[in-house]
Amino acid sequence: MVLPNALTAKLETVQAEYRVAPHNIDAEQALLGAILVNNDAYYRVSDFLLPEHFMEEAHQQIFQVATSLIKAGKLATPITLKTYLGDADFGGQTVMQYLARLAADATTVINAGEYGRTIYDLAIRRRLITIGEDLVNGAYEAPVEAAPRDQIEATERRLYELAESGKYDGGFQKFSDALTAAVDMAAKAYQRDGKLSGIATGLSDLDAKMGGLQPSDLIILAGRPAMGKTSLVTNIAFNIAKAYQGEKRPDGTIETKNGGIVGFFSLEMSAEQLATRIIAEQSGVPSYKIRRGDIRPEDFYKITDAARDMQTIPFYIDQTGGISIAQLAARARRLKRQKGLDLLIVDYLQLLSGSSKKGDNRVQEMTEITTGMKALAKELAVPIIALSQLSRQVENRDDKRPQLADLRESGSIEQDADVVMFVFREEYYVNNKKPREGTEEFFAWEAEMNRVHGKAEVILGKQRHGPTGTVELQFDANITRFSNLAQDDRMPERM
Repeated sequence: MVLPNALTAKLETVQAEYRVAPHNIDAEQALLGAILVNNDAYYRVSDFLLPEHFMEEAHQQIFQVATSLIKAGKLATPITLKTYLGDADFGGQTVMQYLARLAADATTVINAGEYGRTIYDLAIRRRLITIGEDLVNGAYEAPVEAAPRDQIEATERRLYELAESGKYDGGFQKFSDALTAAVDMAAKAYQRDGKLSGIATGLSDLDAKMGGLQPSDLIILAGRPAMGKTSLVTNIAFNIAKAYQGEKRPDGTIETKNGGIVGFFSLEMSAEQLATRIIAEQSGVPSYKIRRGDIRPEDFYKITDAARDMQTIPFYIDQTGGISIAQLAARARRLKRQKGLDLLIVDYLQLLSGSSKKGDNRVQEMTEITTGMKALAKELAVPIIALSQLSRQVENRDDKRPQLADLRESGSIEQDADVVMFVFREEYYVNNKKPREGTEEFFAWEAEMNRVHGKAEVILGKQRHGPTGTVELQFDANITRFSNLAQDDRMPERM
């Protein structure tokens, strides 16, 4: 008899509802038996397997008790476990009968790790099912005021945490393996531009001081308004994206060989404003002329040539303002998963918000933001450059060079950052003191302007794994471009 389509579909739905979550009871029993026979089997799985990874609740209890006994330096055997499991019923068998059966059916210690990984992988699949069910139920039952974006970001966060936690290859390693990794890093540094262990910024003196931008580092770039923070970071970002070279691995993934894929959170400026800045830097046509349309035909060709060259570089901009650290983290994870990511930039730190309610202590909120930023850098294994404002107390000093204490909400920023850099342009302050022309003061001011004109300083106030100090750079204010400063001792000899 042929059933109607509607009834067939209903039966298929009923069958789907009764699907059993992925599990392998035999593997669970074999592993537990191996541990009871030889406690050394426990150490093959102890660094990744937890009681909740077992499907059967009885197996969770057995593994938990065995873990506690072994960690206490005691033997975990059917006899010692019986004391702690009481008179529980194991499918019609007593505790002692069930434990004796596990020991009789035990696998060898050699296979314990493989069984443990099977149990773990199946537990991860069950968690995936739970996340999917929560996603569906949440979409059906969400209150009116709940934004779908919040649910998407929460689900993305759970999936990413699951992906990162779904590893069982940690623990101790041989020193020879560490040596091999160190030699590989040196080899990659040798092949990379500038022979650096980190990502080259394109500014050779800065790279020499820092060794490039190091993975997992939180780098704070701070300065007063008009010092050129955004200009410096866009220069670095473009240099890295332009130098990008990738190589396809056998598994289909792309490995970065040089430069990098850049993600840029522009919380203050729009993507168009940021693009205009970069076009000005690369074409040599001042951005104010581009905005006003005050350009000559030859300038227009320079702009179009620069724009064409930049079409293919891996540079991604998110211009959403007022986002939280949680939203930023979710979008960064998504970018790394979909496009890849080697450098993340946030412009700027004080425009982010934490999860705290409005009216709460801003210093506590900033602590949450910087702690989250550092955790994200480690999670994604990429350097993060976050721009930061400085307090106005800089303006009250004769020497306007910034210090660590000038960071706004400085405690958490200084503590969480691996590197703190300050941008300082003395030319800006000298220019603001221009006296009346023709006076003695004017001639002295003019000489001072000639000394500082076109120069900028990047002050390394903190570097966890390297020296502090000052790097001098060339700065072209018309096109907001930072470049290497030609030092006298580097000039070619005159004939």
